[in-house]
Amino acid sequence: MRIDGRAVDQLRPITIQRPFTSAAAGSVLISAGETSVLCTASLDMSVPPWKSQDDLTGWVTAEYNMLPGSTTPRKRRERTKIDGRTSEIQRLIGRSLRAIVDLEALGRRSILVDCDVLKADGGTRTLSLTGAYIALADAASQLEPAEGVDRPILKDSVAAISVGVINGEVLLDLNYHEDFAADVDTNVVMTGSGEFVEVQGTAEGQAFSRELLDRQLDLATKGIEELTRLQRETLAG
Repeated sequence: MRIDGRAVDQLRPITIQRPFTSAAAGSVLISAGETSVLCTASLDMSVPPWKSQDDLTGWVTAEYNMLPGSTTPRKRRERTKIDGRTSEIQRLIGRSLRAIVDLEALGRRSILVDCDVLKADGGTRTLSLTGAYIALADAASQLEPAEGVDRPILKDSVAAISVGVINGEVLLDLNYHEDFAADVDTNVVMTGSGEFVEVQGTAEGQAFSRELLDRQLDLATKGIEELTRLQRETLAG
């Protein structure tokens, strides 16, 4: 039994409020246990200036931030330069969302996703990505595919979860205390159809076996299947 009473293969209780704001094309407040993230998706009828005029594809990008009061001690605002962790996480979210978007069907338009952590207790990057997909899907639903393209803008769904190893036991959806104590910490991103987008696994002090990696991936797959079901139920509601 874990510190919060969950089984080793059990997600934290998840709540999703959608829509959450009226200004963005898509918005969701998603919480897993004590971690809460506001995810919004905004439409821009243009593309970044680095795309040439001959490039008829669109773009999806993401920004991630932890608000000052989301953690203890207080996190300073990143006013001029973002730190390495923030940059890594928002790049992860952006490329994971692009993996399931048909940029040709999007056309010369952009979807800008913002993930702001309101309360942090572990798993902020994975929960941000899971919520970001819901906001993205709502925003994309307001667009018709680009002229001449007979395909939907979204090719699949995407979600993410953390798994870790503590004293040889593989645990799903780590909270902060578990993440801090983990011998192995792995973040897994998968599509709704079961394909891997990204796997980030790190050993803390001692290498781990292929068998232990496979156990983590199996448990992550189970968790992402549950998250995908919740995403679909939310979007159908």
